[in-house]
Amino acid sequence: MTVNQQTPETSPGERILTALAGRNIVLVGMMGAGKTSIGKRLAAALAIPFTDADHEIEIAANMTIPEIFETYGEDHFRDGERKVIARLLCDGPKVIATGGGAVSNSETRERIGRKAVSIWLKADIPVLLERVRRRSNRPLLRAPDPEGVLRKLLTEREQHYAGSDLTIVSHNAPHQVVLEEILDRLNLHLRVGARQQQSAEPGT
Repeated sequence: MTVNQQTPETSPGERILTALAGRNIVLVGMMGAGKTSIGKRLAAALAIPFTDADHEIEIAANMTIPEIFETYGEDHFRDGERKVIARLLCDGPKVIATGGGAVSNSETRERIGRKAVSIWLKADIPVLLERVRRRSNRPLLRAPDPEGVLRKLLTEREQHYAGSDLTIVSHNAPHQVVLEEILDRLNLHLRVGARQQQSAEPGT
C-alpha cells in the first residue's frame, strides 16, 4: 500500500521570501513614522537582516547625524545618504529603514524601484509630533515651530512617498497589528506581481 506524502504548506513568511527573489524591502516615510521599530519586527518575522540607513551613515562618517548637519550641512548629508543606500541595495533580501528625506533623491528612488519592494509608512502630523518629541536627534526639527516644519516637509515629500509599492497607515496601534497588515499586503502584492509577470511571458 502506497502512502501519499504531502508536502508541508509553506508559511506566509516563506512565500514572501520566495517571491522577493533576493530583492530588499525598503521602508520610507517621515521621521516618527515607525520605520525602525516596525522594520526590526518585519525583519524578524521574515528571518532576514534589518538595516537602518541613518545608522549606516553615522558609521561611515564616524559622526552622528546632528554632527554631520552642523559640520557639513544638509547637502553633504544627502550625498552620503544616497551613496549608503545604493550600497545597502546591492544585496538582499533584507529590510532597510530609510531616512525621511531619502526618496527625495531621484537616483535613490530609481534604485529602490529596481532592487526592492517599497513600503510607505504613512502617519498623520499629530502622531508624528508625539513620537519625534521623545527624541532630540532630529536636526531638521530644531526650530521654534517643529509642527510647521513637519507639515512643510510632508508637503514636499508626500509625492515621492506616494510612489511606493505599498502604503500602510502607521497609527498608535500595537506594532504587531501594523506588522500583520504589512505581511498580508506584501503577500498579496507579490502574488499579484508574480501572476502579472507570468501572463506577460511569451507562450503563456
